Amino acid sequence: MDQPIPLDEVDHRLLTLLQDDASRSNQALAEAAHVSPATALRRLRRLVEHGVIERQVAIVSPQAFGSGLTAIVEVTLDRQAAEALAAFEARAVAEDPVRQCHRVSPGPDFILTIQLGDVAAYRVLVQRLFTADANVRNIKAFFSVHRAKFETRIALPAPI
Repeated sequence: MDQPIPLDEVDHRLLTLLQDDASRSNQALAEAAHVSPATALRRLRRLVEHGVIERQVAIVSPQAFGSGLTAIVEVTLDRQAAEALAAFEARAVAEDPVRQCHRVSPGPDFILTIQLGDVAAYRVLVQRLFTADANVRNIKAFFSVHRAKFETRIALPAPI
């Protein structure tokens, strides 16, 4: 999204409804937003084209597929040159268990959210992603014992 686009009340209603349930048909979405189906479709296409809507996904329970271990990992590199940061980031995002990868400052260089089946799978990933990389100086892992909140929606600013 290069330039922010103006969002009115209709856009806000559509975005709020989609953040609650993106599986609605265009007809159902239009009815809930109190607009015509053509208006809803036109608005949605505009929001997608301008990058306001990045993508629509189904959120699948990790436990349903034996991936109940969540690790939040701080990674500190020895060298923080742009190429070194980019190289580690490329390796991290290529790993399937890495759900989120954030460059952060200050503190560690990266914070990763990793979803795996168990501690044994975590050890294999540690060897491949961290230990084998000579530029990784330190990792600090935190294992989730209870997820109190998981939210994908963002707060929308007031419409113009």
